Amino acid sequence: MVFSSIPFLFFFLPVCLILYYMVPYRWKNSVLLFFSLVFYAWGEPVYIILMFFATAVDYCNGRLMERFDKREGMRKLFLVCSVAVNLSVLAFFKYADFLIATFNGLFSASIKPLGLGLPVGISFFTFQTMSYSIDLYRRKVPVEKNYLDYLTYVSMFPQLVAGPIVRYSVVNRELRSREIKREEVGEGLFRFMQGLFKKVLIANQAGALWEEIRALEAGSASVATAWLGALAFTLQLYFDFSAYSDMAIGMGRMLGFQFPENFNYPLSSVSVTDFWRRWHISLSSWFRDYVYIPLGGNRKGTLRHLRNMLIVWFLTGLWHGAAWNFVLWGLYYGILLILEKYVWGKALERLPKICGHIYAVLIVVVGFVIFVFDDMGALGGYFRSMAGCAGNEWWGEEFLWYLLNYKVVLAAAVVLAFPVYPWFKGKVELAGEGIKTGASLLAMAGYAVLFVVTVAFLVNDTFNPFLYFRF
Repeated sequence: MVFSSIPFLFFFLPVCLILYYMVPYRWKNSVLLFFSLVFYAWGEPVYIILMFFATAVDYCNGRLMERFDKREGMRKLFLVCSVAVNLSVLAFFKYADFLIATFNGLFSASIKPLGLGLPVGISFFTFQTMSYSIDLYRRKVPVEKNYLDYLTYVSMFPQLVAGPIVRYSVVNRELRSREIKREEVGEGLFRFMQGLFKKVLIANQAGALWEEIRALEAGSASVATAWLGALAFTLQLYFDFSAYSDMAIGMGRMLGFQFPENFNYPLSSVSVTDFWRRWHISLSSWFRDYVYIPLGGNRKGTLRHLRNMLIVWFLTGLWHGAAWNFVLWGLYYGILLILEKYVWGKALERLPKICGHIYAVLIVVVGFVIFVFDDMGALGGYFRSMAGCAGNEWWGEEFLWYLLNYKVVLAAAVVLAFPVYPWFKGKVELAGEGIKTGASLLAMAGYAVLFVVTVAFLVNDTFNPFLYFRF
């Protein structure tokens, strides 16, 4: 995908922005649509047809809902048609081989997998189109009468392939009337650069450490090294995914759109509940509004509440990937959230915050080990290494070697995982004009240095895919 390559960063974006700013307002959506389709087609041109199909289905069903506005049964039928088509497309491309493999395993069958390539970002844009249809049925948004504007909303390249999941209600007004302010463009550029720095200088380097440790022979890594590897993957995933969201939000601002925040320093959480208020916020809120609440939420007794939570977290895990480790990962969090709600949540609140931080981080790190291994044997082996049950020592020389070689990136990642930057920015805002000016100049110089360093890293490694592209 172009978002992970040198051509995108140094050719696609500038050309898009220059042309976008040059054309009259009435042509801006057309320019945005053109570049969004080029962006998506760059890596997989055949799947442009899939996007046209999905958007046409939702657009037509939306118009039919409007046409039969007074007939509730017909409106519901068109909603069901829209949702059924979206889920069928998602299931066919993402879960067909998973279901075939599961069936073969259960019944000793030999059905040949389809071997379909997964359309990049299909989980994200499918949820966006479904949110439009459901909100339209609920009469929370007006019908979109211009198909090209609707296609622009779904295909908008900044957030197309890895979120945040932007609902139609958020950008409906801006699709028709948006003001592109100079200060917003500047803030968007800085936000985009923050994401770029996080991706290249932290996520990729933490990922390199994880890959080195993961490649060690089973049982050869000490317990400390195994935990360090799990922490490295956690940091890689957080900084990689939040970097994409930063870049998407920054690009949105440069184009005149206000995309929702997707992360709020989740690794600073004090509980699992707190973590999921801060991690992938747009996905959590999507499942809350379109699955959990319609099922009854916590309003129909304890047993129904437990059922609803397990359904939501089963689906959350399955949304992330067609493999049993993702299902296990989802249920892992579902059970932990139930336990926090009904067993130890109140006791946890009475503990010092540092205890809550340690508790939450340990659970998250263990959870992401489940997340990363789709081979159950490898998953079990890595857990044995973490627990010291694989005949490995507790503390090996390789642990200190990895720690010393990656000390800078690990220290930066741990510090930046907490809201240090907003705290510092708030202090500067309260200071005098002289300090503000000095801080601004220092920040600009820092950004310039980091940009040069980032370009140097990119030149040596031009392929930098985001982890969530696979979903």
